[in-house]
Amino acid sequence: MDALRRHTLLIIILGSLVISLAMGLRHGFGLFLEPMSSDLGWGREVFAFALALQNLIWGLSQPFSGALADRFGAARIVVVGGLLYALGLAMMGLSDSALGMSMSAGLLIGLGLSGTTFSVILGAVGRAVPPEKRSLAMGIVSAAGSFGQFAMLPGTLGLLEWLGWSAALLVMGGLAALMVPLGGMLRDRPSPRLASDLSLGAALDEAAGHRGFWLLCMGFFVCGFQVVFIGVHLPGYLVDSGIAVQVGSTVLALVGLFNILGTYTAGWLGGFLSKPRLLTWLYLIRGMVITAFLVVPLSPASAYLFGIAMGLLWLSTVPLTNGIVASVFGVRHLSMLGGIVFLFHQLGSFMGVWLGGYFYDLNGDYDLVWRLAILLSVAAAALHWFIDEVPVKRQASAGAEA
Repeated sequence: MDALRRHTLLIIILGSLVISLAMGLRHGFGLFLEPMSSDLGWGREVFAFALALQNLIWGLSQPFSGALADRFGAARIVVVGGLLYALGLAMMGLSDSALGMSMSAGLLIGLGLSGTTFSVILGAVGRAVPPEKRSLAMGIVSAAGSFGQFAMLPGTLGLLEWLGWSAALLVMGGLAALMVPLGGMLRDRPSPRLASDLSLGAALDEAAGHRGFWLLCMGFFVCGFQVVFIGVHLPGYLVDSGIAVQVGSTVLALVGLFNILGTYTAGWLGGFLSKPRLLTWLYLIRGMVITAFLVVPLSPASAYLFGIAMGLLWLSTVPLTNGIVASVFGVRHLSMLGGIVFLFHQLGSFMGVWLGGYFYDLNGDYDLVWRLAILLSVAAAALHWFIDEVPVKRQASAGAEA
């Protein structure tokens, strides 16, 4: 039992460190939008499209990296993901064309993120932790990603101001390479196969026929749209309004700091309250916070308050959403099914970050996308209200693996 507890603790610690690095590095990408676009003579859509492509590639590859992690364990997937992430950052620092930006920031980093973030890591945690503690453990690891966002953002800004955007990205590539040895130590054990386990195909069929699974997917689309639009375009939005770039950096750091509390609390509450109901309220409150931010006169103080409020709601969806997948379908194919749900999150991310750049270049402002983010909050709240997290009922021999 002591050995089992040590194994579980090691999974949580190493998974937390990997997610802290992966999400912390990614959280600062919005700071590079203005300097790269200005120095290279791009409109904002070029940078925005590359980040949109990153989110799309991340989402499209996530079910496959998740399925591989379910089959072979998370360690190998994290190692490969860390290598791709580091290479993508290095190439991004050397990019001088739209194609180079799309290949580095888009393709390589997108693939790297799919192997080093939530679906793979939370799948490993879900397999290692007892069901009654699963939601809390997922909240702890998700909160670690939030801490990485808070802790690494000031450093990213410091590197940007000290070295310029190109050298700063090369240094960040070196930091990303630390995920390789951390992944190598992540001794995740795939769930032992039982006679009652579903095959991969049967698990996909079961999820495809479950109404709640699709409602969860559509709701997570909204999460991706909102958080990536805000994370990438908020610094530029504030600069356009005459507010110093340091304020935007501080706001994103506040998002990361308060997301630690919000994500941990969401995971804790999900252990004894209805996770779908919690998600309904979370999306409604998000919509109210965005509305208040746009209505109240903009100032550094209002921006800081927005960062605090959004931080409490930022990744709180992650342990609740993955917890619902685990509760309904079990943990045997958790990384793969969680990856499919996350694909919809990334489709939303693609739309949020790209439409932000597109409509900015078209209209000179972000007003339309802010309004769309509010309407989507209401839609997501309604979708989650109709989700039931009761485990599916299976025949003992149905879909059993040979």
